[in-house]
Amino acid sequence: MRELHTEIEIDAPPERVWEVLTAFDTYSEWNPFIRRLIGSPHEGERLEVRIEPPDGRGMTFRPTVIEATPNRELRWLGRFLVPGLFDGEHILRVEPRNGGSRFIQSEKFSGLLVPLLGGGLAKTEEGFRRMNAALKERAERR
Repeated sequence: MRELHTEIEIDAPPERVWEVLTAFDTYSEWNPFIRRLIGSPHEGERLEVRIEPPDGRGMTFRPTVIEATPNRELRWLGRFLVPGLFDGEHILRVEPRNGGSRFIQSEKFSGLLVPLLGGGLAKTEEGFRRMNAALKERAERR
């Protein structure tokens, strides 16, 4: 298993950060990494997610929401072809912090194809960082 983990402090309450995160129809306006997100943030829902890592190849996948706790955490699980081949559990967590929020974005990769990821993970991690910064800017501006 491999895991990516990024976090950022945001000078906005968790409710505002959550509002930005779950307004999927606005992602193309502000999010440099997840360029399109279609669906709803409810457990069991199937999403359509288009990611475009910096200097990487974009891809679209259809994960299932496995947790959606308002103002706290959104988690989805995507799989390539069959379970155990290449699975990615993406976690978007918002924590209250000193009158603002800490936003944590992480992903756990597992499966037979994980050793073949190579430099793709570094590009994905940079995409996370860019998304975090854009989320911070948008949530603090509102």
